[in-house]
Amino acid sequence: MSSAAPPLLRVDGLSVDIAVPAGTLHAVTDAGFDVRPGETLCVVGESGCGKTMTSLALMRLLPRAARIAAGRVAFEGRDLLDLLDAEMADLRGNRLAMIFQDPMTSLNPVFTIGAQLEEVYRRHRAAGAREARERAEYLLQRIGIMSPGLRLRQFPHQLSGGLRQRMMIAMALMCSPSLIIADEPTTALDVTVQVQILRLLAELQREFGMALILITHNLGVVARIADKVAVMYGGRIVEAGQAADIFRRPAHPYTQALLDCVPAPGRSKADGRLGSIPGRVPSLIGEVRGCMFRNRCTYARSTCAADDIPLRADARGHTARCVLEAVP
Repeated sequence: MSSAAPPLLRVDGLSVDIAVPAGTLHAVTDAGFDVRPGETLCVVGESGCGKTMTSLALMRLLPRAARIAAGRVAFEGRDLLDLLDAEMADLRGNRLAMIFQDPMTSLNPVFTIGAQLEEVYRRHRAAGAREARERAEYLLQRIGIMSPGLRLRQFPHQLSGGLRQRMMIAMALMCSPSLIIADEPTTALDVTVQVQILRLLAELQREFGMALILITHNLGVVARIADKVAVMYGGRIVEAGQAADIFRRPAHPYTQALLDCVPAPGRSKADGRLGSIPGRVPSLIGEVRGCMFRNRCTYARSTCAADDIPLRADARGHTARCVLEAVP
């Protein structure tokens, strides 16, 4: 992965609003980031901060009540927001693929695993049944599945959670996409299987030369595989930069608070207490102004309620949206 390579994906000013009975839900506000070929971007934050809605916007899979208020999503030189539905369908599953959070609800229970994997390849490669089956068997072998022929004849309910997640990864890889979006792919798995899935994703990324956007709330996962990190809170990206910079010098109080909640080898005491973030994620319905984290922030001041919170950036491209010039 070369830092000089042009971005494979560039997102500028992406906002997603959803009409709800109580008003307008501002699910994502003015999001911006880029991903280069072979790069891993981790999007982190608590549940309800806008991570999944951002990924669904990129895939053009938003619920009917949602609308993209503004922005540009340039993927391989084309703005995804300007494409016709048929053009987007040609990209989705082909050049751009997604691994969803819960494989049990993402896989169709009435079709075999083989039928679901092969459909993707036949749709985008105009391939015959035999070629599609050979591709599916190869990928199952590559991701460490024993007896791939047997597994392809099985139904989702006959597989364990870890195997189902591996099948979702194989489905995403069927057409060798240039970018995969993985929405918390290890959430429902035990710790041992989580490590296996993450290691597998990293190996496949190197082998196929893919870029990866990993959505997670697990900073331990981020520390293992991220090249870049975008921290979301209240529908906004509040901090972004190289992973090493984020972990070494967090520039936003929310990022610092998240890191304080994670045990650090050599720094956390065995009998000490981990940090915690008081309160809860605020409602994003109606008027949204100022820093959304201010009611939970140790360093909050009156200027945090201002409409225009400055976006600060250093020479390395490490950005943070905060009134503080540096987190104490």
